[in-house]
Amino acid sequence: MTSALQPFDQTERAGAAIRAKLAENPQILVVCTGNICRSPMGEVVLKARIAEQGLEYTVSSCGVSAEEQGNPIYPPAARVLRENGYVVPQRRARRASVQDLRGSGLILAMTVGHARSLKSMCEQAGVPLDRVHLWREFDGTTALVPAGCFGDGGVLADEGDSQKSRRGYSDFYSSGGKHDVPDPWYTGDFDQTFEIVEAGAVGILNVLRRSETI
Repeated sequence: MTSALQPFDQTERAGAAIRAKLAENPQILVVCTGNICRSPMGEVVLKARIAEQGLEYTVSSCGVSAEEQGNPIYPPAARVLRENGYVVPQRRARRASVQDLRGSGLILAMTVGHARSLKSMCEQAGVPLDRVHLWREFDGTTALVPAGCFGDGGVLADEGDSQKSRRGYSDFYSSGGKHDVPDPWYTGDFDQTFEIVEAGAVGILNVLRRSETI
């Protein structure tokens, strides 16, 4: 469903831009802080939904930090996935690599802080910033725009280079409130985070499937 705050034609143009990027690089990368809660939840849910529809995209996840490198999905995150019928894979947390970023047509940040961290990582890797979107652009919380969250009309469009002075800690953990997927590590509410992750996955799937109805 299109948010009342964003024009239908803008949503259509954004969807077309995303599909075009994925046609060149058919991987979707989901990113959070340490890659043990939110991003693996997003990976598992989105991968299952894409497989159900027979779409030919791959889904992976990683973190902007290496602090949880090698750790499995956090047990409460794995539990809520299983309780909702998802198969939880054996996997290990890792930080985003240059190859991850360059090979992904759509890069999904769980928070504005993660997006800010990805901005510098993408710039260093020579990856266009229009590939970076917020997960919550797809559940109607904030506008889905063609040029990503740093582009025209995006949530972070007006930040320019001012964020270069931010501390890395702030980029990893700070919250933009309504634009973010809540961190269940701190809230303790894994069910709430799962519901938001699943709503976003439904919105992403709608964007990916749109080409089939045109």
